[in-house]
Amino acid sequence: MSPARDETTPGVLLAHHLKQLKLPTVLREYDKVARECAQGGLDHPRYLLRLVELELIDRERRMVERRIRAARFPAVKSLDTFDFAAIPSLNKMLVLELARCGYILSRENVIALGNSGTGKTHIALALGLAACQKGFSVTFTTAASLVNQLLEARDERRLLRLQRELAAVKLLIVDELGYVPLSSTGAELLFEVFSQRYERGSTVVTSNLPFEDWTSVLGSERLTGALLDRLTHHVSILSLNGDSYRLKTSRSRRGRAERAEQNQATADPHDPETGEILPA
Repeated sequence: MSPARDETTPGVLLAHHLKQLKLPTVLREYDKVARECAQGGLDHPRYLLRLVELELIDRERRMVERRIRAARFPAVKSLDTFDFAAIPSLNKMLVLELARCGYILSRENVIALGNSGTGKTHIALALGLAACQKGFSVTFTTAASLVNQLLEARDERRLLRLQRELAAVKLLIVDELGYVPLSSTGAELLFEVFSQRYERGSTVVTSNLPFEDWTSVLGSERLTGALLDRLTHHVSILSLNGDSYRLKTSRSRRGRAERAEQNQATADPHDPETGEILPA
């Protein structure tokens, strides 16, 4: 056997075995970590410990990324970027407690109520992100989109499969309930989803309507009462009332842009029409 083969074969076999064992981080890092440990005088158990820790950290990161992709968030948002001072009616301590995801373990619900633009979707997305980071499966959808999916699944004879998938997810987020009135069939299908999750999984719902106005969306007092009975049995209610969070943010951006233009105009000594230098 040639020396070149003696040198290359162990590396080739090791790479093959690590791929088979699905240890990509060990494969990527083992040589570098070996050199670092040799320089630091670390023994073999500490070398292996460092490699395994790197693999576990990277594996958890990949799993979180997969859960985030599976959730189908329209955007990834966290509580770090939410301006709680802009919505004084919101119980910040309750939101931070919910981000610890104990309510998911207890199979409880969260309902966020408030005017349009006050940050309900941001809060729902942040709770969904926290759940993904804690290891829970999450599905995000709007109420209108969910109803459309249910109707299509019924027409294509796969409703039971979709219902099982929705019932199995640890956290279901239904955004914008109340923006679009639902047909009687759509409302009944949506009720069935919530009913199947009752005390089996957690649901986050956001709505721009107070509870007494949900009948205008669901079209039936009986159905609305039964739905609220299930959603509010074990629930944390978040109140987001006030001026539009998005509108204030937009105004703030416009104001900064206008001030920047004014400062630039003040600093520029040239006439905007002729290009000549204006007198001081």
